[in-house]
Amino acid sequence: MRGSLCYAPSTMSERADRIKTIATNRKARHLYHVDSTVEAGLSLLGTEVKSLRAGHVSFQDAYAAVENGELILRNLHINPYSQALVQHEPLRPRRLLLHRREIDKLAARVLERGYTLIPLQLYWKNGRAKVELALCRGKKQYDKREDEKKREQEREMAAATRRAAKA
Repeated sequence: MRGSLCYAPSTMSERADRIKTIATNRKARHLYHVDSTVEAGLSLLGTEVKSLRAGHVSFQDAYAAVENGELILRNLHINPYSQALVQHEPLRPRRLLLHRREIDKLAARVLERGYTLIPLQLYWKNGRAKVELALCRGKKQYDKREDEKKREQEREMAAATRRAAKA
């Protein structure tokens, strides 16, 4: 349509710009080896949506589990919305929205020894709350030290290249 005021996204990159991060679980990559990730929708109450828009969420000890054929997100703390008359329970179990075959695939992997589902990120995608779930395996203490050494070496190399570039 020539000359019309149409603001619909025409390319994939324009659609990707509609993603707004709410919160990230920075500790997860330190504590776990991430094997794969999957995007899931969240089933929320109205006051939870308002509280998420304000950014009042905590990932501490959050995980997902398969129960009765459904994927449930547990221990995700969403603060009560201050202006609501009826409050939601902050740590209530929240249903994750995935296709049946995706749930079955994740359930099979979780049954393997040492795997768990950890939320990495909460974000808005086209106005809907999404969570990025990671299939993780716990790290040992020596793995954490090794990762810290690698990060320190990379920082030192970057600093050396900056010093060399200035000289």
